Amino acid sequence: MALINKSHPEEFILLGFADRPWLELPLFVILLITYPTAMMGNIAIILVSKLDPRLHSPMYFFLTNLSFLDMCYTMSIVPQMLFNLGSAKKTISYMGCAAQLYFFHTMGGTECLLLAIMSFDRYVAICKPLHYTLVMNQNIRILSVSTVWLCGMIYAVSEATVTLQLPLCGLNTLDHLLCEIPVLIKTACGEKGANELTLSVVCIFMLAVPLCLIIASYTCIGHAVFKMKSSEGRKKSFGTCSSHLIVVFLFYGPGISMYLQPPSSISRDQPKFMALFYGVVTPTLNPFIYTLRNKDVKGALGKLVRSIFTSKW
Repeated sequence: MALINKSHPEEFILLGFADRPWLELPLFVILLITYPTAMMGNIAIILVSKLDPRLHSPMYFFLTNLSFLDMCYTMSIVPQMLFNLGSAKKTISYMGCAAQLYFFHTMGGTECLLLAIMSFDRYVAICKPLHYTLVMNQNIRILSVSTVWLCGMIYAVSEATVTLQLPLCGLNTLDHLLCEIPVLIKTACGEKGANELTLSVVCIFMLAVPLCLIIASYTCIGHAVFKMKSSEGRKKSFGTCSSHLIVVFLFYGPGISMYLQPPSSISRDQPKFMALFYGVVTPTLNPFIYTLRNKDVKGALGKLVRSIFTSKW
């Protein structure tokens, strides 16, 4: 990469929780349990959405994409966390750091926009049911998902590239568990006000604007649901939408606390705990939130498990 020059080190030392070594073993064990749980949960969502004909609807198309994103998101950071917590050598190469930066922020930016698309899908399904199949046809679904992926990539490539060009003046220590844009900006030397401003402005469009659209969608949905005459319809709509809202707040809460403030004002431990939250907690909980609160997914999952055991016997 042309980005490497004398001001950039060959590798970074990731301090992680070096100042609190007693935390490392419990966190390592937790990650060792939750990582495969998150992977299996999201794989299960993808499988049942693809294999069960009852789940071949726009909502589950988007849910499949969300599960795939969560898997990629987790894979981009948790292996590095496990290595960091379980090894005395807490380093990552400059190239590895750059790759993680691009991959991790592509997934994060894409998920921000995908959750907004999912809220619009629920808005059309509940508030405009007669137009749902027309508005959310296959071409629109593929186009919308392709667009959010493209926007996520553009965001990651632009922000990560600019961040990697900041001079580090020989510094190669990151007080973090992984490579993340705000931490690299905070570590860099020299004038970085323009980078902080750019990151804040871009994240307004990637975080704040989609969140406002989600809130607007669910405000309209709430109004429509309260006007429903069928108690069964209200219950089903509330169950689906509450699942979506839980996922939204689990994802946007940590993201806003990290990216909508200047990197220089971020506290020392905030990035570490936020990374654990959106790298472990959210991807692990998402499949359970959807399966525990959705009868269709639970039924499809039960059918899949029964078919596996039947085929074995």
